[in-house]
Amino acid sequence: MSSIAARLIPTWLRQYQLTALPTDLVAGLVVGVLVIPQSLGYAVLAGLPPVYGLYSAIVPVLVYAWLGSSNVQAVGPVAITAIMTASGLLPYAEQGTEQYALMASLLALMVGALLWIAGRLKLGWIMQFISRGVSAGFVSGAAVLIFVSQLKYLMAIPIAGSSLVGYLSTMQRYASQVHPLTLVIGIIAFVLLVANRYASQWVWRTWLSSSYAKWAERLFPLVLLGIAIVLSMLLHWNSLGVATIGRIPQGLPSFTLPHMTDLQEALKLLPTAGLMALIVFVSSSSVASTYARLRGESFDANHELTGLGLANLSGGLFQSFAVAGGFSRTAINADSGAKTPLASLVTVLVMIAALIAFSNALAPLPYALLGATIMASIIGLIDIATLKSAWQRDRLDGASFLAAFVGVLIFGLNTGLVIGLMVSFASLIWQSSKPHVAIVGQLGGTGHFRNINRHDVVTFDNLLMLRIDESLFFGNSESVHHRILNAMQQYPAAQEIILIMAAVNHIDLTAQEMLSTLNKELALQNKRLHFSFIKGPVMDIIGQTPLISELSGQVYLSTLDAVDALKDI
Repeated sequence: MSSIAARLIPTWLRQYQLTALPTDLVAGLVVGVLVIPQSLGYAVLAGLPPVYGLYSAIVPVLVYAWLGSSNVQAVGPVAITAIMTASGLLPYAEQGTEQYALMASLLALMVGALLWIAGRLKLGWIMQFISRGVSAGFVSGAAVLIFVSQLKYLMAIPIAGSSLVGYLSTMQRYASQVHPLTLVIGIIAFVLLVANRYASQWVWRTWLSSSYAKWAERLFPLVLLGIAIVLSMLLHWNSLGVATIGRIPQGLPSFTLPHMTDLQEALKLLPTAGLMALIVFVSSSSVASTYARLRGESFDANHELTGLGLANLSGGLFQSFAVAGGFSRTAINADSGAKTPLASLVTVLVMIAALIAFSNALAPLPYALLGATIMASIIGLIDIATLKSAWQRDRLDGASFLAAFVGVLIFGLNTGLVIGLMVSFASLIWQSSKPHVAIVGQLGGTGHFRNINRHDVVTFDNLLMLRIDESLFFGNSESVHHRILNAMQQYPAAQEIILIMAAVNHIDLTAQEMLSTLNKELALQNKRLHFSFIKGPVMDIIGQTPLISELSGQVYLSTLDAVDALKDI
């Protein structure tokens, strides 16, 4: 095989084992069949005709299967990208379905371009700076907004908005216009779906074995969809005022260049596209990296950025809105036995078959069922467990969760995410500005030195040993200075001040000046400043500076060396 062909053909296909074919086929069929109603619902959530959910599960899925980083991640339309698309394109909602769909594809193109550029620049490390609290808070807030937004399909009233206040105010305005039959259909579907998802141990496992119960739980939404279509036809729900999705265009998505009237329109979407790209990357990488660990496979964040970027870029040219890795569909894909991305290619064939052969069969499907499906599936994204855990173990991360969650509900998705990120970074800065500085003593006759407040240690009257547990920079240098001075006031007899630098990985210019000032202050009191355990890279930075050349004391290789040399002075 030539080198060019080797680069064009993905590794998983070049090394494909035929033993994986049966399970890949089964997994692809299962995922394809089960996510049809979900895909239709996500398109509606994005403000698009239902067929766009199927369009979004074809070309992007093909591209990601070929170029993505994960063997089992199932990419496609998801709730977060759908609600962010609807929120970002709210000003265009009145311009007609065709124009709105073109703007949704333009947004997908922009998201894809940003992800691809980030991948080429190897910015995968950015994922580290999105704390668990922020991502969970944002997703939880978005889940609440999604849940409330779907009430318009259960109540058949025009609820709209970009925040919880907006949704509730329009709901109150149109509350008297609720369609009773639609509401009954929606409530029954919602209750059944919630019971199937969250009470399966009583619904199915009391009379089915564990394996059969699992499949019954998975297939129930599809069975409910079929029942709803049959009842809609037999009882003529459409003539009774129940909104149905109507005729779905038959055929595959076509190559379409998104319409852009002027550059200003694209620039207006850029903040939304940037935040969507961030969320797509964080959520998809979380899923992909989790399953890579479980399967003993490697995960490359930059490869993931490139795969997601090209998937969205290509999808934007074929009538897709922005896509990402789906939590639930990936779980189904993996649990069904998927070994390679071939399963995703089979899923695409199922979507193509639905568009070509079964599009008319979906016409009687009530919007109320799609709304109930989204509402039932989205409940699991409201992550109360993470909030409880964060509040018990790390209040700052809990605060980031609440900031993102409340910000999304009050101000909308984009502003809420920014608020959460700002609180998270503020927490990081606050923590860094207050480093831990411990007064230590010698542990017995060993070479170990520990905090005097935690261990029974030996101290020396003429020595004050301080361990600095953070790197030193402009944000914490003054705080460290004050802590050292306070420690000296507690031990006025100490003449030799030893700073243990084992945990210090960097000392910036401001911190160097602070230590030089401290050295001079100690010299005026006839005291000396010493360093121990300075790391090589740190010494490379400060070795030729006045801090070392004018140091009143010495630099010791270890704290034990410093104690042995100074304790008897």
